[in-house]
Amino acid sequence: MDKTDPFAATIPAPTATRPLLGLTVLVIEDSRFACEAMRLLCLRSGARIRRADSLRSARRHLQVYRPSVVIVDLGLPDGSGIDLIQELSQGEPRVDVVLGTSGDLDGEEQAMAAGADAFLAKPITSLALFQQVVLSNLPADRQPSGLRELPDETIHPDRMAFQDDMAHIADVLQDLPDDGSLDYVAQFLGGVARSAQDSKLEQAAVALARKRAAGEPSGLEAERIAGLVQERLTQKLAI
Repeated sequence: MDKTDPFAATIPAPTATRPLLGLTVLVIEDSRFACEAMRLLCLRSGARIRRADSLRSARRHLQVYRPSVVIVDLGLPDGSGIDLIQELSQGEPRVDVVLGTSGDLDGEEQAMAAGADAFLAKPITSLALFQQVVLSNLPADRQPSGLRELPDETIHPDRMAFQDDMAHIADVLQDLPDDGSLDYVAQFLGGVARSAQDSKLEQAAVALARKRAAGEPSGLEAERIAGLVQERLTQKLAI
């Protein structure tokens, strides 16, 4: 594996206004809406971003190069991000910064126990918080020198990315989802809805998750979610 950034010869030094210049961030995230938020945060901070939407895709990336920062969503379509956090935290040489992220606050304890350096709770919209978490976990020689003004900025992802997430879940539900798929739907939509401030969809996702956790029939909850997702896709057509 190439243990250096392929653009290492031209990596610029970080500045006060763009403190993550020179860093490459690998975001492992299946939500287009959440990933768009990360893209904007990295763009404002000066970092390059690469994206993987599954554990399989992430491992392919990591066989080729070693990013400076890896941000791992805990709920992925082909497994738990916890497994990858454990691999990264124990790998040699270790990635400089390994962060866990989830819309489920209970995920923080799991991520930290697996070896993550820190945890980002969704929605992640504060530029100052994002930069602070990354910088505080970087080696001293990778941090910008001098005083730095914390940016008072909140990012707003493109709503079209939210619509992409709705189309993705509509496809999952259309394929006669099994129990594992329904767990994934509940987890995925809970985080996306919270990030998009869609309280009705979030409540439906929470209701599905509770039924699944209790081992109770969840057909009605799944139908409710399918209807809400179709409503949001219809809204896209109306636009």
